[in-house]
Amino acid sequence: MKIAVCVSNVPDTATKIKISAGGKEIDKTGVSFIVNPYDEFAIEEAVKTKEKFGGETVVISVGDDSNKEIMRKALAMGIDSGLLLKADGTLDSDGVATLLADEIKDGGYDIVFMGKQSVDFDTSMVGQLTATKAGLNCITVCVSLTIDNNSVTAEREIEGGREVVKSGLPVVITAQKGLNDPRYPNLKGIMDAKRKNWKRKP
Repeated sequence: MKIAVCVSNVPDTATKIKISAGGKEIDKTGVSFIVNPYDEFAIEEAVKTKEKFGGETVVISVGDDSNKEIMRKALAMGIDSGLLLKADGTLDSDGVATLLADEIKDGGYDIVFMGKQSVDFDTSMVGQLTATKAGLNCITVCVSLTIDNNSVTAEREIEGGREVVKSGLPVVITAQKGLNDPRYPNLKGIMDAKRKNWKRKP
């Protein structure tokens, strides 16, 4: 099974944010960046899926070289390799989804995991847009997941309750808090991450 997990580089929620002089972006001076918290559930589910079914896991991120740090955390948590889709400047949800879909649709992935939304822009659209552009099924706000042969059964949050959804593979899954308990990288994982392969495109 080939599994992708998409991660976003976001400001630490405890960081004091200032707007840049242009008024369109944040001033990144002194800002600490972390793995988007919802993406940690996606990373954990990708690792758990590989542990159960075998195969290959790849972490994919869109951004500049500063994203390497969050990719290293994903590798330390157990992801096999990394791919940085190079993008200068800030992209909107459609721009990010376009780059992800172009990579994913020809990558032979069975499952693509990502967080339900990022905590900086909060659009909650990248998963759905990526699935649409790549021609894949999509299940959002997932809190429980069962994989059986070539299909998945997921429980997802909806307003006022939950619903059960079934889908064939390949599929994009967006993770909600409660899907799992993300592991902390241990010393072995951190050391192993230094030896794992990652590459940039273009």
